[in-house]
Amino acid sequence: MMKKLVILGAVTFIVALFSGPFGYSVFAEDYDHGGDIIYTQPVKAVIFSHAFHVEELEFDCDDCHEDLFEPEALLVQKGGNFDMECLREGNYCGQCHDGSAAFSTETQCARCHIGVKGYNARLGNMEVDEH
Repeated sequence: MMKKLVILGAVTFIVALFSGPFGYSVFAEDYDHGGDIIYTQPVKAVIFSHAFHVEELEFDCDDCHEDLFEPEALLVQKGGNFDMECLREGNYCGQCHDGSAAFSTETQCARCHIGVKGYNARLGNMEVDEH
């Protein structure tokens, strides 16, 4: 289990090194999917990979943007209910990440939560403490 977490952490770090600031991939212009998104509210930081969901899983934009999310990036975090409880109730990411369709929001936390260190690494700022 620990070995898997170390490998996952290393992969997350490598992805962070090759991605642009504020959650938009430097390769976003090469694809028709909107790049990666980093949510910073209510916690810092959670990453969503459009590339994985669109290119690997072959989702269409309407699969998520018709009912689950507005097309504008980060708009959902302004609503006040974009939190783990809401996801557990089957909203937003929790619609699929329920343990059946995709891994549960209750497991594999590091797949989405990159934290302050991951966020700073993506911005090219290796400082850890923001306070």
